[in-house]
Amino acid sequence: MHELGLTQHLIEIAERVARENGATQVRAVKVEIGALAGVVPESVEFCFDVCSRGTLLEGSRLEILFIPGRGRCYDCQAECTLDTYTVTCPECGGFSLERLQGKELRVVEVEVD
Repeated sequence: MHELGLTQHLIEIAERVARENGATQVRAVKVEIGALAGVVPESVEFCFDVCSRGTLLEGSRLEILFIPGRGRCYDCQAECTLDTYTVTCPECGGFSLERLQGKELRVVEVEVD
């Protein structure tokens, strides 16, 4: 389960931001997770409580913003919804899809005291 390592890294990032800003407590962390990032949001939520113990994030709230997959066909330029199973353009059947969004995995906000 790579979500454990990812969650530990997210906590490290939030702690570093908090310390750099002179904070003694993190109240909330907002994270974007894309549909195409290969990360299970529920696993991150589960790991967050365990990994945050003994850190500035202990007792803080994790807010996950789910970013849907979106793509564009190189052949016909049509935009479409993408998921991990989409391999062809729904408009022309082409196999050349550019990912526009959905691979995100980032801390976007840290609320501190």
